Amino acid sequence: MVFLPPKWAPKLPKVPTDLTIEQFMLDEEHGRHPHKHSRNPFTDGLSGKTYSLPEVKQRVDFVARALVEELGFKVNEGSEWDKVVGLFSVNTIDYLTVCWAVHKIGGVLTAASAAYSAPDLEYQLKHSGAKAVFTCATLLQTTKEACAKSGIPENRIYILPLPEKAALGATAPGIKTVDDFIARGAKLPQLEKLRLGPYGGAERTAFLCYSSGTSGLPKGVMISHRNVIANVLQMYTYEEPGRSKLKPEPGQPKYTENCLGLLPYSHIYGLVVVTHTGVYRGDGVIVLPKYDFEQLLKSIQDFKIAMLYLVPPMIIHITKAANIVKKYDLSHVKAIFTGAAPLGAETAEDLQRMFPDWSIKQGYGMTETCTVVCTSATHDIWFGSSGSLLPGYKARIVTVEGVECTGYDQPGELWVSTPSNTLGYLKNEKATKETFTIEDDGERYTRTGDEAVVRVSPGGNEHIFIVDRIKE
Repeated sequence: MVFLPPKWAPKLPKVPTDLTIEQFMLDEEHGRHPHKHSRNPFTDGLSGKTYSLPEVKQRVDFVARALVEELGFKVNEGSEWDKVVGLFSVNTIDYLTVCWAVHKIGGVLTAASAAYSAPDLEYQLKHSGAKAVFTCATLLQTTKEACAKSGIPENRIYILPLPEKAALGATAPGIKTVDDFIARGAKLPQLEKLRLGPYGGAERTAFLCYSSGTSGLPKGVMISHRNVIANVLQMYTYEEPGRSKLKPEPGQPKYTENCLGLLPYSHIYGLVVVTHTGVYRGDGVIVLPKYDFEQLLKSIQDFKIAMLYLVPPMIIHITKAANIVKKYDLSHVKAIFTGAAPLGAETAEDLQRMFPDWSIKQGYGMTETCTVVCTSATHDIWFGSSGSLLPGYKARIVTVEGVECTGYDQPGELWVSTPSNTLGYLKNEKATKETFTIEDDGERYTRTGDEAVVRVSPGGNEHIFIVDRIKE
């Protein structure tokens, strides 16, 4: 039995195969919210420093020009694997500047968790074939250790500046910064346009993100430009009916909002949902480098954040710290979105009692599906559920014996087909064949490794419940 998105959800528009993520996110002609009506994409939640959308687009262009000169890359020569750049940093307002600059020149950006040790980072840099690394001052020593063992010279380590409060006194004297690249790129000629061809966006890797269970070495998930574009369009399309009912600010054609940019951008949830989906529809991301509870609350208050992207431990903290929370004005919050792990119904109910007007949404996704598979809709929230399938998805539930479930409340492994299904694992054909399978309907499915059941909500829509983990 194939499960589909709810009937109320609009159909997914055609997902382009001939665009880079950078073009899709920054050029108005590809459907994004108009520049003049968009909020500043990224604002530092500690210092208030910010750039407008046209400024971000220019910064991306200048960094791309400087990267080509600095590293000897050729925009239209070789493959994307000749132009792999690592990014090992806490969240900053220029994190995506570097990502999109690498995409503009046809390269691969491999994002590494800021929690990595030097051996962890060394493995990713070696496995990915990274030629250079952008980091931040607080992680510089770890970066140097990893680069020394992975063959990357110190002069190919570059710095993303941090606000003073996040730098904690750390400095990186003599090392080129993103701002140095921008000053240099401003003096260089315009780059030739990347020639992707009609299907290059679907075939070329844009992000290499590492995914692992509780054991074994992390696997490099090859994420194409089209994969990211697809999931952004899926989220945009699914949420548009609800957002269209929200009142825009005076003089604005559509509703936009500030959202919380706290979750690490090295993780697929932060990378796609937080920094791409919101920016595409004109929202502003308030960037925070780490979890500091009172700083989080202050930023929500000061920047009038309306959407909180969280994970369950953060929500539990809010419910257990009511005396601290009540000191801050959180009246602009309209909704929260939680993922990465299931949110218990009891915790959701506790939060709802504290904030009766908030929409408490839960989503489910994974790196291999380039993020969101299903999520709650504002008008159909069911605590404990991960919501309904996004437009463009098909799902099957298959038992461990390989028998496809034909009804509701029958547990089995969740398999999903979607244009956001990734290309596979780098240098690991065995794992790729085990995870991605072409079925009798001709569709390519991701075997998620998660046990799920489908149930019909009180609103009459099919919802996905994640009940266990089958494999690691």
